[in-house]
Amino acid sequence: MKRRDFLKNTTAAGLAVTIAGTPISSYASSPVLQLLAKQTAANGRVMVIIQLAGGNDGLNTIIPLDQYTGLSATRANVLIPDVQVLPLNGYAATGMHPAMSALQNMFNNGQVNIVQGVSYPNPNLSHFRATDIWFTASDSNEYLETGWAGRYLNEDFPGFPNGYPNADMPDPLALQIGSNVSNVLQGPNVNMGMAIADIDSFYNLVNNTVSPAPNTPAGHELTFIRFIAQQTQQYTVAIQNAAASAANLGTYPANNNLADQLKIVARLVAGGLKTPIYVVSMGGFDTHADQVDAIDHTIGAHANLLNTLSEAVSAFFNDLTLLGCADQVAASTMSEFGRRIISNGSGGTDHGTAQPVMTFGPGVNPIIIGSNPIIDPSTGVSGNIPMQNDFRCIYAAILADWFQVDQQVMNNVLNQNFQVLPVFAPNVVGTETAVSGLDETLGQNYPNPFKTTTTIAFGTTGGQVTLELFDVAGRKVKTICNQRFERGTHNVTVNREDLVAGNYFYRLTRNNEHAATKQLVVVD
Repeated sequence: MKRRDFLKNTTAAGLAVTIAGTPISSYASSPVLQLLAKQTAANGRVMVIIQLAGGNDGLNTIIPLDQYTGLSATRANVLIPDVQVLPLNGYAATGMHPAMSALQNMFNNGQVNIVQGVSYPNPNLSHFRATDIWFTASDSNEYLETGWAGRYLNEDFPGFPNGYPNADMPDPLALQIGSNVSNVLQGPNVNMGMAIADIDSFYNLVNNTVSPAPNTPAGHELTFIRFIAQQTQQYTVAIQNAAASAANLGTYPANNNLADQLKIVARLVAGGLKTPIYVVSMGGFDTHADQVDAIDHTIGAHANLLNTLSEAVSAFFNDLTLLGCADQVAASTMSEFGRRIISNGSGGTDHGTAQPVMTFGPGVNPIIIGSNPIIDPSTGVSGNIPMQNDFRCIYAAILADWFQVDQQVMNNVLNQNFQVLPVFAPNVVGTETAVSGLDETLGQNYPNPFKTTTTIAFGTTGGQVTLELFDVAGRKVKTICNQRFERGTHNVTVNREDLVAGNYFYRLTRNNEHAATKQLVVVD
């Protein structure tokens, strides 16, 4: 094996740390997560990635009630009775699975965002390849060796693992709760994921040395492994200190592995750990057979999974609220693909394409982005839900709006200039930080709401300024202006023209760098 390949695929072995009986894997100080850590230090924001492994059936999760005729014709043996679908405030045509009452309450209280029809062009239906695409943010015909978060960190903090941890960032930059380490943080030279190992030598730890190894190629690799293990031990101390500094105040459901993982995240966030990204996961979503109870479709394997997710996420944010840190945390689901429209003869669903993605927390924009999928009653066995939104547009929102990174960096990380969906609330999006390096200020339009015309004020340090208007589905409906402005404050008038009544978002950028987004309302 080549040394480069060896180093890229090496992680420290062993799990020395458990909290409440759950093992914790530590992602090291990779260049992307270093920058995210700076963002976290500035605005305190944390993102929790919830992996739903196996491919979640979105049609039985977020249920399109206006398509019930088509659903009845295509998936009668797994379909949830319409009278038992949980209603969502403001969306009469859309509801949730009856096992998700806790998430229904969160949505109705403004703490859930849903993006419909999430996929990518020419989707792959292999578990392994599809997961790889989601973790690396690649095109379907593109094979990347790095994760999207790993690329981001490496761009601003090259050279890992040398020099970490340090005084500026003594904490791990990403944590995965559990024994598996995903490749979302794979960097160009080394795997950013590290397992917390046993402490074998106290003196090696305090003296920053490792035990000698033979002066051979294999010996050099052994030295590297020992060095990584030693770094992991230092992160172990940081994690233990944070865990000792806080105690959970909320009540979590029993026999719920996802809740056990999120309980640890809440404790570490409240304990002051600066870690910006956490990864948790639950499996079982590959429901080819016996997805529902044969008699009562509201119960069964899929219902149990959705109840586990719902109860765990609700308990997590309730705990964070009691701990006083809910506003700084958001969580988002990801699953490698959805399921087919038509069910199979085994009472299950087969690998499909598009799916809904849910993002949780007080900072989300509490809307459904996109429309219900159209279900043709004559859909055949290969029928799939069409894509409305590329999953990388959600990553763009996490990077640009939640962590508020520079748009050029975001484009480099995602390898393309993806649209930023309005996943997060306008007041969250519009908050500028010193780390972002942007001096732009964007005012609220006046009057708001408006019938015919409104005025938007903004400040700029000078350069090319673009103001664009988007609908709630994230589609651009108008370019308000795209021209050079001198340094100072300026006003732009927006004419309603053919805009229908409703909510819109206007976004200001200067020289292709993301600055801010705010909401406006058109009324009749």
